[in-house]
Amino acid sequence: MNIQRTQSVTNTPGVNVTFIVLGISQENSDNEKITDFAANFSALIRSMNNRFPDSDFSAILGFSSNAWDILFTNEKKPKELAPFKEIKGKKYTAVSTPGDLFFHIRAKTQDICFEFASIINSELKDTTYYIDETHGFRYFDGRAIIGFVDGTENPESIISEGYALVGDEDPDFKGGSYAFLQKYTHDMHQWNALSEEEQEKIIGRRKYNDLELDDAHKPGTAHNVVSKAYDEEGNELKIVRANVAYSYPSKNEYGTMFIGYAKSFSVTNQMLEHMFLGDDEGNLDSLLDYSTAVTGTLFFIPSLDFLDDLGDE
Repeated sequence: MNIQRTQSVTNTPGVNVTFIVLGISQENSDNEKITDFAANFSALIRSMNNRFPDSDFSAILGFSSNAWDILFTNEKKPKELAPFKEIKGKKYTAVSTPGDLFFHIRAKTQDICFEFASIINSELKDTTYYIDETHGFRYFDGRAIIGFVDGTENPESIISEGYALVGDEDPDFKGGSYAFLQKYTHDMHQWNALSEEEQEKIIGRRKYNDLELDDAHKPGTAHNVVSKAYDEEGNELKIVRANVAYSYPSKNEYGTMFIGYAKSFSVTNQMLEHMFLGDDEGNLDSLLDYSTAVTGTLFFIPSLDFLDDLGDE
């Protein structure tokens, strides 16, 4: 029986999280060192889980379109892997930012995340350069920093792989996933000046117990109305979110790391277009009055089988 070994894209968001985005150095670059690291990635994960069996450790490695062109020149390319195109509306913009290698590290404690991030740096520091590193955390009962429960729209875990993992539509990359990473900052001064009722209408849910507002009290601009995607028959399409809060209070910086895993990036992109350009009724996401996207990069997460096979080339 051929069992597809996939990366851990459907895991829960985690308690402590580290996101790392690196660029590939083109001067004196040793691309083979990167592919060797990728080929050994599943072994590194096994080693960490053997060392720290109670840590709930997991890690994900992804590649941008540019990285794919550099590292896998003789390989086919996932059908939808391309540089993310900025979505610029009249009022809001989903920016496009650079990045070649993407790491999503999760564990119960930050020291385990640090350990694996240090291994990445030790192995890749001579052939990559820093773009971003953000440390996220589970905030109370899974809330965003703005105080509302995050990830409520995720599909149930038993069916999540069907939304997150590439299937027979791109058989060469079956078991892979498209990861879109978007870092948001929130204007907490303005947000906290709103009443709880005003905040609830912006999100579309109750703040205390996460119950969805009824249609009579939920405006068309509510976040949980606008940020949806549909197929041609009008059926809702879903992605798997693993969002976490991050914050640097002394810098007055409060934010959300949005990470969406999907079998097709077109689903995520449709959600973004509805938020930033407007849905079919022209409604924009009113949460964007208080939240600014400061990054936006698309990566492909290959199966572990794909990564392991790099060691045979």
